[in-house]
Amino acid sequence: MRTELKRPRGTQDLLAPESLRVERFRRLAFDTARHYGFDPIETPAFEQSAVFLKVGESTDVVQHERYAFTDAGGVELTLRPEGTAAVARAYVENGLYNAPQPVRLFYWAPMFRRERPQALRYRQHTQFGAELFGVEDASADAEIMLLSTAVVIRAGLSHPVIRANSLGCSLCRPAYRSALVQYYEGFRGQLCQDCERRLDQNPLRLLDCKVDQAVREGSPDLSLFWCPECRRHFERVIELVGATGRLIERDPHLVRGFDYYTRTVFEVGHPELGNGTALFGGGRYDGLVELLDGPKVPGVGFGMGSERLLAALGTRLSASSQPSSYVAYLPGFQGQAWIVAESLRVRGLPCQTDLLQRSLKAQLRDASRRVQYVLIVGGEEWAEGKLTVKNLESGAQHVVSADPDDVAQVLVHEGALGL
Repeated sequence: MRTELKRPRGTQDLLAPESLRVERFRRLAFDTARHYGFDPIETPAFEQSAVFLKVGESTDVVQHERYAFTDAGGVELTLRPEGTAAVARAYVENGLYNAPQPVRLFYWAPMFRRERPQALRYRQHTQFGAELFGVEDASADAEIMLLSTAVVIRAGLSHPVIRANSLGCSLCRPAYRSALVQYYEGFRGQLCQDCERRLDQNPLRLLDCKVDQAVREGSPDLSLFWCPECRRHFERVIELVGATGRLIERDPHLVRGFDYYTRTVFEVGHPELGNGTALFGGGRYDGLVELLDGPKVPGVGFGMGSERLLAALGTRLSASSQPSSYVAYLPGFQGQAWIVAESLRVRGLPCQTDLLQRSLKAQLRDASRRVQYVLIVGGEEWAEGKLTVKNLESGAQHVVSADPDDVAQVLVHEGALGL
């Protein structure tokens, strides 16, 4: 009996045109990060489990959602559930703290979390993220926020809204934590299962609950516990980001899902998505490098799931901005068409050609399903050093010189540039 093989639950196959749309977004994100002076980094898809256990043992991602395994050598490994810890590990291992600071890094990589599959939440998803090491000043937080929202704006969502908060530091956060626990203790037994656990293990995450929101509304405000330095830092972040015209506001209940965050945390949303929907988030993690056996180096960054952002963009980021071309040929002219096609490709113009030696009519039918422009090679025109360029949408066609540079110039003028 034949076994039907399917993709694992919570994963997806990306096919064109969506795969082309993803590639357009990847290039846009890459280009934007380079504009801000960030360099690309690639870390392994799996790390020693200790990398994630050290920095977030009480978080849901580490406790319940890790894909962990022991390899043949007895090493405990985890498929990467998030990017920041992995990049910080690479920063330490490669001695980047000895390089001129700040060190600016960005990545585009798959992440793996064994969570309950639902809309836009996959067990394998792709993240674009950036990390900035070596700057304690609020300007680093502001630059990370500007980079992340610049990607959103360039992709087509104008006027994103940054919701930000400060979790305080090791000096002022303990007092807030105590006040928060004392407040929530009055509701013990009435909270959801997750909050009952968080009350003992990770009280700040109580503010992140979507179930016990009525209880949360009466909780103490973090800002009442900030030390003077944390207050100045947060106010400076708001000032620097706001000066650029970006929309930024404080959310007193905003926290993030990882233990390593200190001071600034933020999420980015958009008015079209409603107040409660976040596209992505990030924050400051001044103790993370030290947790991973490195020196005391501050850091700040963000992680952006491509699936969620592309869904929010809708049709704003199309699969291809302009069509490519197709080189068709009359019988006996396949070799010449092959040469024309290759001459265009090396000039940076994408094109296809028929490999099945079909009739010209069949080639044109095939081309109409793929592209807008067809080049027809052969016959008397080819003998005169010319070929035909046809617009399949309008039906217009004209004869041009077959010189590769001339053909390329015509296609550029027509807009047949591809992705």
